[in-house]
Amino acid sequence: MDSGRWRRGAVSRGMLPLLALHAVNEYYRLPWKPPVTAGLLASNTLIYLRPSFLDSLLPFVDEVWFNPHLILKNKDMKRFFLSVFYHVDESHLVYNMMSLLWKGIQLETSMGSTEFASMVVALLGLSQGITLLLAKSLLVFFDYGRPYYSEYAVGFSGLLFAMKVILNSHSENFTNVHGLIVPARYAAWAELILIQMFVPRVSFLGHLGGILAGILYLKLKGSYSGPNPLTTIIRELTSLLRWPVRFIRNTFRLRRRRILGQGTVGGGERRSLSGTWRCQACTYDNSDWLSNCEMCGTSQSSESGGFSRQVSRRSRDLSLEELRRRRVERFG
Repeated sequence: MDSGRWRRGAVSRGMLPLLALHAVNEYYRLPWKPPVTAGLLASNTLIYLRPSFLDSLLPFVDEVWFNPHLILKNKDMKRFFLSVFYHVDESHLVYNMMSLLWKGIQLETSMGSTEFASMVVALLGLSQGITLLLAKSLLVFFDYGRPYYSEYAVGFSGLLFAMKVILNSHSENFTNVHGLIVPARYAAWAELILIQMFVPRVSFLGHLGGILAGILYLKLKGSYSGPNPLTTIIRELTSLLRWPVRFIRNTFRLRRRRILGQGTVGGGERRSLSGTWRCQACTYDNSDWLSNCEMCGTSQSSESGGFSRQVSRRSRDLSLEELRRRRVERFG
């Protein structure tokens, strides 16, 4: 989460093609492509690029800055929820999306897309709510309004800190945090301190809120043994959205089977729609619906399911050119 004033019309440093190349390379090598992570990457990038077809739909960054004072004064939930998807410049976006790509792939692959999506929604609400609560508490108890209560901040990094906590919660390994070797479970805390020391422009409360949100999420998940209601809702919504796609796909398949003549005719024995058999006379692969070879006319044995061994000498002696000519005549 980055704070400060947003600069309009920032000059591109050419980092977005690098992000795209890295994302494509990561997804290409994966046997299963995590869709929620890809959707988060695409949504953050599109919001930053503001293509013409989205320009009229997207609010400007001045309308979505996370500012505790404005959120509480105006009950502005747009700032509460949308600020995480906006970034101040290209380097801010690329750094966050590179981190999201790695963390998202790890988490979504291990827990599944539905569970991962519900976790992201929960962490968004928790991290933003905790950050708001911390800013208000500093004002009420310590009369500390600046820089936290009146701070302007945007960015996905608060959720990334929460994901880091969850990802490393059970790890016994050590990790490298900007050159400092620390236990993986404390990596988020080490990164919080180091970033604040060397990049003071970032939002300290936003990152701290993300860490506390990750810890609270783990506590709540560990203490609740029933099904996750948010996961259930997302699963039902996903199933509802997939129904039209399945309906269109099934309709198209049925129509194509009819066009290809693969429908069942009469009341005879049902056969496999995708089966084939190879003629022993000419080695041509025929549809399982045919009793005689399309190429040379040799019959298939219906009793044993194999091929007729009584192949005429004439069929065996047919040259390749003669077989091709007969096929052309049959379908010509």
